[in-house]
Amino acid sequence: MRVIALFSALFLVTISGAQVRNGEAFQKEYQAHITKIGIPMKIDGLLDEPAWQTAQLISSFWQKYPDDKNKAIRKTEVRTAYDNKFFYVSFTAFDTGKAFIQSLKRDFGHDGNDCVAIIIDPINTRNNGFFFIVNAYNAQSEDQLFTGSSDGLNFSWDQTWYSATKRYDDKWVAEIAIPFKTLRYAADKKTWGINFLRVDTKTNEYATWTNLPVNFPSYDLGYTGALIWDEAPPKPGGNAIIAPYVTSQAEQNNETDGKVNATPNAGFDAKLALTSSLNLDLTMNPDFSQIEVDRQVTNLSRFNIFFPERRSFFLENADLFSGFGIDPIRPFYSRRIGLDANGNKIPILFGARMSGNIAKKTRMGFMNMQTGRKGDYAPENYTALSVDQRVFKRSFVKAYVLNRQSFMTDIEKKNNPLNEYGRNAGVEFNYSDLEGKWSGWGTYHHSFKPTISTEDNYYSTGISYNARNLSFVADLTKLGSNYYTDMGYVERIENYDALRDTVIRVGFKHAYTEVKYRIIPKKGNVVTYNIQAENYIVFNTDNSFNERNTSLSLNTQLRNTTNLSASASNSEVQLLFPISFTGAAPLPVGNYNYNNLNIGYKSDFRKRVSITLNGGFGSFYNGTNTSLNAGLTVRKLPKVTLNLNFQYNKLDFPGSFGSTELFLIAQRTEINFSTKLFWTTFLQYNTQRNNININSRLQYRFKPMSDLFLVYTDNYYTDPLFKNRNRALVFKLNYWLNL
Repeated sequence: MRVIALFSALFLVTISGAQVRNGEAFQKEYQAHITKIGIPMKIDGLLDEPAWQTAQLISSFWQKYPDDKNKAIRKTEVRTAYDNKFFYVSFTAFDTGKAFIQSLKRDFGHDGNDCVAIIIDPINTRNNGFFFIVNAYNAQSEDQLFTGSSDGLNFSWDQTWYSATKRYDDKWVAEIAIPFKTLRYAADKKTWGINFLRVDTKTNEYATWTNLPVNFPSYDLGYTGALIWDEAPPKPGGNAIIAPYVTSQAEQNNETDGKVNATPNAGFDAKLALTSSLNLDLTMNPDFSQIEVDRQVTNLSRFNIFFPERRSFFLENADLFSGFGIDPIRPFYSRRIGLDANGNKIPILFGARMSGNIAKKTRMGFMNMQTGRKGDYAPENYTALSVDQRVFKRSFVKAYVLNRQSFMTDIEKKNNPLNEYGRNAGVEFNYSDLEGKWSGWGTYHHSFKPTISTEDNYYSTGISYNARNLSFVADLTKLGSNYYTDMGYVERIENYDALRDTVIRVGFKHAYTEVKYRIIPKKGNVVTYNIQAENYIVFNTDNSFNERNTSLSLNTQLRNTTNLSASASNSEVQLLFPISFTGAAPLPVGNYNYNNLNIGYKSDFRKRVSITLNGGFGSFYNGTNTSLNAGLTVRKLPKVTLNLNFQYNKLDFPGSFGSTELFLIAQRTEINFSTKLFWTTFLQYNTQRNNININSRLQYRFKPMSDLFLVYTDNYYTDPLFKNRNRALVFKLNYWLNL
């Protein structure tokens, strides 16, 4: 505790001397005036309406990447307008040659695509907003933006908006109409925060209207200009959506009876705007059969792997729930809802979620989900409540309460009393200066379980700095052995004992530090050199040493997007429990010290054929590990992309500890017939999991946000080769209806 108190005091002293940039003064430099029009725009990408000729022209863009001190290489023109229903934006992106995109799919994002985007902060507080993207072939992406969220973009926020693009020999044009009812804002506020982004992949350049520093993401809300309305924007009006679905599934499980079972199903999702800034989401008997399978990985750690959530119902406004804690310790992890410990589906009967602003500086999230019984798995109710209060300019105080209640029988309670319920509560303070360079945090979390009253908390404190060249992060954390997260995820608390075939909970303390230094050459073929040093050290709760990993890496980014990397690491482990990585005799308890060297190469991804190579060699516990990762991508733009990834690990241990070779092969074929029809097939061969998975999905978007899916999935053993585990064929139709 003394170390944490000293660390926090150092942070407060440091930030007190930091110079804070005045965001209001920044917006005086970048102003766009928007005027109301009387005749609605026709969204066709032609820009032939008279209103576009009289709208204010914005054409002076800065490079955001690779160097924020230069003006953009190619010219971009932006204009804005509005009527009673829509906010309009037009882009003219001057260019030469064919446009480069990576997909025609919706929500593919902006990285690696010729695209334009709008960043909107209607409340103009630099804390939350919206991100709308359209690429040169009119594939749309959108997301909500939140300052302080560590999850980045997932493009889970889905709304109906309109766009059209046209491509010419010397430019391409995008015309966009965003319904006011899809946005959340105060109708009497006449100044919004706004920024415009262009990604020009052929010149490897990100350009923004405002001079956004290279060390911040292109969608950062701290560097928006001002959108000044000629009169108060129209009231957003009500926004109610219902999305019913019907599905039918035929499934054969050859690990049980081998019979084919056909299961029809139906349900719906609904969205209702309670106020201009507060939403209510409802779901009844939700179905997630169209979701892609997880990308499998080779796990050479002693702990379970964190897989990201893919179900859209849990992703929208997810920061209100999943934003607590740090990456290896999350009190809320939505994959625990509707899935058991082995990833098998548990039926969700119904659920509700209310989220958004309840005051200018206060956001609130409430979620309740009810699951049904499946076999021996008892019904459960999941409740989550969080409050996010903004303090100072860009800082937050956040608190949450979580409750998982199992409806077990008396016999089930007697056999497993700890599973009756699990509750968590916590509070966090997250500081950020107005410029976004300095940030810090302090957190306290507590768990509640039957009969447990000690070692049931977790707390941490940290500081980070992010400047143009130098950045660093430091974090101190303590977690008790009895800190349970029935609705969350903790990476290293459960330790497997291979001799006794059991899992033992062990609390820990850790200290993490990371320092990065960026060099941006003014001339030459190199865009950036990134030097990074990391140190992660773990202690047991009695302060005895447990584990350490120290690494140093260099990453070189060339102007043609080629990437070169090299890293060296040293690890030391005081192994507490025997473990086997080969299936042979487990490694004994004791101290292990080992080193690893890794070299990587990525070719120019804009080429029709691109490759990635990564090789590593070094010691591993008392043995060696030789690894090779290779990737091949072949594109025929804009419709066909083929990806092949190969991962190989050869583990050699002395004597009875054995040796093994692990193969992971993943092949993905994506065919985009248009922006409405897609076919994706994903094949994964994983010897570590003894599984071959085939997942093939045909998607037809017959109207905005309304889809027809046909999904086939098949699983086989790698040993015995191609012996079938199970297979399924799923048909699903969902319809998005704006009321």
